[in-house]
Amino acid sequence: MRSRFSIRNRYLLLGDLVLITVAVFGSFGMRLEFGGLFLYYLPQTLWMAALSLIIKPVVFWRFGLYRRVWAYASTRELMLIFAAVSTASVFLSLAIILLTTIQQAILPFYRGFPRSSLAIDWLLTLLLVGGLRFALRLLAESQSQPRPVRGRVLRVLVVGAGDAGALVVRELQKNPQMNMTPICFVDDDPVKQKQRIHDVPVAGKLSDIPRLIDGRGIDEVIIAIPSAGGEVLRRVIDICRRKGIPSRTMPGIYELIGGKVSVNRLREVEISDLLRRAPATIDNERVGTILSGKRVMVTGSGGSIGRELCRQIARWRPASLILLGHGENSIFEIYDELQEIYPSQAISPVIADVRDLDRMESVFENHRPQLVFHAAAHKHVPLMEANIEEAVTNNILGTRNVVELSLNFDVERLILISTDKAVSPSSVMGATKRMAELLVLDAAHRSGREYSVVRFGNVLGSRGSVVPNFKKQIARGGPITITHPEMKRYFMTIPEAVHLTLQVMTNGQGGEVYVLRMGEQVRIQDLAEDLIRLSGLEPGKDIEIVFTGIRPGEKLSEELWDKWAHYEPTSHPDIVHLADEDVLSGLPLMSVVDDLIHLAREGDAETIIRILDEVIPGAAVRSTPPPDITSFI
Repeated sequence: MRSRFSIRNRYLLLGDLVLITVAVFGSFGMRLEFGGLFLYYLPQTLWMAALSLIIKPVVFWRFGLYRRVWAYASTRELMLIFAAVSTASVFLSLAIILLTTIQQAILPFYRGFPRSSLAIDWLLTLLLVGGLRFALRLLAESQSQPRPVRGRVLRVLVVGAGDAGALVVRELQKNPQMNMTPICFVDDDPVKQKQRIHDVPVAGKLSDIPRLIDGRGIDEVIIAIPSAGGEVLRRVIDICRRKGIPSRTMPGIYELIGGKVSVNRLREVEISDLLRRAPATIDNERVGTILSGKRVMVTGSGGSIGRELCRQIARWRPASLILLGHGENSIFEIYDELQEIYPSQAISPVIADVRDLDRMESVFENHRPQLVFHAAAHKHVPLMEANIEEAVTNNILGTRNVVELSLNFDVERLILISTDKAVSPSSVMGATKRMAELLVLDAAHRSGREYSVVRFGNVLGSRGSVVPNFKKQIARGGPITITHPEMKRYFMTIPEAVHLTLQVMTNGQGGEVYVLRMGEQVRIQDLAEDLIRLSGLEPGKDIEIVFTGIRPGEKLSEELWDKWAHYEPTSHPDIVHLADEDVLSGLPLMSVVDDLIHLAREGDAETIIRILDEVIPGAAVRSTPPPDITSFI
């Protein structure tokens, strides 16, 4: 709601002129006690008042004190006032010293100047000028309080008494129309116990939530810890479910980093919240140095990973951001989103297919990217089993085009987004991604440039992945279809995966395969049951779970690297460097790639599978039965 109280800057200036004069006379009065001595120094008082009325308003204007909306003043504005008043006092003191020196030289009986009055004047000006502005804020708040909506006011418990929790409480207090009033905080930090934040008490620890829900009549719980891992949220959600009360949460730290949502955007708890981990550190300075001011291209910008890459890259202000993709609608959506968030950022939406060498060469010629993130790929396992030729042309030919053009146009860094399905692949999708990895590694060794591969497992919420499909099945009333009760997968949120991908840039010298540590594998059945409960239903009672059998190309569990591979830690605890991943390189690799592309154009899927099995260690694509797309995972 707009504040009904406002004041024009000219009135604020008039108020400052009065208060500046009061401060000068007050400083002399406090120093000389308004007696005979005060009258003796009255000429100096008038001189100082005249100089103050000239110097201080000019300095205040230069510091922007007349260009602020003081109804929304905060500690930032308080520091601005301090800096402006202090600067004005310095200039005033210099003027007084200069005037005193001149007068002493001209007038032999000059009475001198009480120097301590300058310090008193500084303090009084700070109090009066600052007090005026914060009085405006108090007055505006008192006149602009919205009336609460009729109905019952919900009593809210806030989990987390940090900055985020304080922000939530402040927003609830300022917006009574939400019909929610904060009753108490809980926080495991012993220092915060029995403290008050915005006059709301910290009433206990997380273990005290059941007692507080019953004892204080709590109607809803808000989880305000963006950096909390999934185990904390799961613990709170389980308590709320047992007590039969709703819960909401703030976005996770990686969502905030990506600019996807704002910190005060409360939402329902999602499955990604339950699986997220505590945030890892990132070398912001190094990442910023690499991205800032550079021309950056992201292929597959319309996909789930590509979009998040663009969001997180844009915050580092590259010289230009090239959004390249084949689907016009998805490119338009991310372009429109970024334009709204970063209106001054140079963004170029490019509709192109990575398989079209001539078109791609024209794009590289026009935009001259310095950094390339190659995320364009076909990724759906069962669909690629039924469309083997497409997997080869998009994942292998497309990658070869991007790699060779990057070499020809002097791209400094290239990062291929790969998958754990490339390890001992049992699917066409995984095998073609492994061939894409080999092309990038070979180019790095040939050129000595920083071309690397980042390999990670499933990302929650990506298009065609398990969570969106489970949600659709729940919305239809079930059943949820799972291929096998012991099916397990690694999971990571999209913002977290991209966050770590950017960190890879600070480690690589070129020719490396990096794997993101993804914690423990999650049983798909457990994931489905969590989703059912988050929907307010009970597994087996409201929504059935049906097992349909393992599909072609799938494994019960996944591997992040081959059993024989050597790996070593990096400077980042969640990133591992794999050695000896370039099992095929040079002319033999190029010959195999040429054969695969030729066979794809000829439609010889059987020979493609045979070659993939022969050249990739541990591959078992031929053992995969014919595709039968009956369920999703």
